[in-house]
Amino acid sequence: MEFRHLVSFLAIAEELHFGRAAARLHLTQPSLSQQLQRLERTLGVELVARTSHEVRLTSAGRAFEVEARAIVAQMEKAAYSAREAAAGRTGTVRVGYNFPAGQHILPATLAKMHAEFPDVTVKLEEKRTGPQLSSLADGALDIALVYGRPVTSDFQYRRLLRLPMVAVVGQNHKWAGRPGVPFAELSRQPCILFDREQCPAMYDAILSAAERTGIRLNVAHVIDDPGATAILVSVKPLVGFASASRGMFAGAAAGGVRPVPVQLYDPVPTIDLYAVWREDGSDRLQEAFLDCLEAVGPFTSPPMARAEPNPVR
Repeated sequence: MEFRHLVSFLAIAEELHFGRAAARLHLTQPSLSQQLQRLERTLGVELVARTSHEVRLTSAGRAFEVEARAIVAQMEKAAYSAREAAAGRTGTVRVGYNFPAGQHILPATLAKMHAEFPDVTVKLEEKRTGPQLSSLADGALDIALVYGRPVTSDFQYRRLLRLPMVAVVGQNHKWAGRPGVPFAELSRQPCILFDREQCPAMYDAILSAAERTGIRLNVAHVIDDPGATAILVSVKPLVGFASASRGMFAGAAAGGVRPVPVQLYDPVPTIDLYAVWREDGSDRLQEAFLDCLEAVGPFTSPPMARAEPNPVR
């Protein structure tokens, strides 16, 4: 059964006149009759009864008309969806992000996407840098918003934002009331770090600052979950690390205890946030998101608030 045969049959059903139906389809009458005959042979039933005075649908033809219209409508919808997707006006773009991207990058970008491409769905997945890049490599993500410039030539990238890093401590830690702490003082504090593969750029920024200061970090725990780090520093005299964005805006931990961000200086460790993607000249949805990202930039990180002294000792 050919799609054109369905279209021809529906034209006959609507016009009930072979001459008008043929003219409408820009066919000759013999060609239109041949298409109907082939369709009827395929189905094994007579769809149209024709005499010298009238053209009418048989009972089989009337039943078939209902289903044929549904098939043609679905095919037209499929063709429209394909064209819209090819033009970047509909479909789904999968975007990975981290905490600072969720705070500073995505709100304005998603608002722009909704205004410019209302039929495009942006599927968001919050992950750390390593898992995001793995998902990007295997095709599970279209765009990753991550820390650090990728080292592989398989990815394209765009720098979005530079963020300072802070120490994160509990409210009863001796640093909690200080506006800032020299990085060298970390040599006397047990720290929480994470596996480098989870976030290589942040890991390297911390170790590089330690090397420049001439100290060796006392790593007491290795934890890959930022939320778990926040909870642990709230109940033990430990120091964790976070972007200034997470340090300032992360919610309260279990039991209502909120970790305190403390600025680090001499040196101030910093980390860059990038948009990363695989180059694919045919992915219009990816291009649409990146265009919106470009349009709403440049992005700036909020200034660090001065740490308030802890009233409870």
